Amino acid sequence: MLVVLDSHACGAHGLSSSCREFFEPKAAAQFTAGPVVSTHQQLPAAAASIGGYFACPPLSTPLRSAKPSFPPPRLVVAASILAAISLAYRKYVDRLDGYEFNYPAGWIQVRGAGADVFFRDPVNLDENVLVEISSPSSSKFKGVQDLGSPEQAGKKVLRQYLTEFMSTRLGVRRESNIVATGSRLGDDGRLYYDVEVNVSSYANNNQLAVMPQDRVAQLEWSRRYLSVLGVENSRLYELRLQVPEGAMEREEKDLRGIMDSFRVLKLEA
Repeated sequence: MLVVLDSHACGAHGLSSSCREFFEPKAAAQFTAGPVVSTHQQLPAAAASIGGYFACPPLSTPLRSAKPSFPPPRLVVAASILAAISLAYRKYVDRLDGYEFNYPAGWIQVRGAGADVFFRDPVNLDENVLVEISSPSSSKFKGVQDLGSPEQAGKKVLRQYLTEFMSTRLGVRRESNIVATGSRLGDDGRLYYDVEVNVSSYANNNQLAVMPQDRVAQLEWSRRYLSVLGVENSRLYELRLQVPEGAMEREEKDLRGIMDSFRVLKLEA
């Protein structure tokens, strides 16, 4: 179930300076909003039925000693409604740079994060989405195939991430692997690459210990990064989603929906 709401309202890792030769941040995004679209028609009926669940039986109804059969409890009904609302999305359209995508309605925009646009979950800061665009002056992409095969593009993306996440702390190491790569033709007729990687960070619990057995590496975080790469206007566009590895299975359907919503747009001359 997906609810898309267009609005004027418009990881937690921005790009490091070493990556800005590949991507150029923008001061402010320009976007427009379209009509409201809803694919969930049962919500009003569900909400209206709450009162019926708890209406008192008529006085003529005899009392029975047998265990009565009640409808679902109030909390179950309320939870189902809240779950439906939580799956609402807003569409972000940037006509100045040429791209659009859907993002969870409850996420907030963070400015100054180094990306062209950046949204994150205000509760779970490890969940976010951003868009990066290559510099128009230093890149002349003709198509996403300029990156090579999806597998070759995945290796480039992973190297870029590891550069961003490089740490100067003692005893920190990063483990990473490419989970999946692929290509697909969007409904706009353009070719997109999908890249999925996992990055985990480990740190010693006692960085200053002399004996190796006293320096035990412990997991700090493990994250899944899902990227969509597309080319238009001679520029490379990347949508990047970040979620904790443990949330991937639970949220995979919604994350795939965000990835599929990403489109690059032809800029008017």
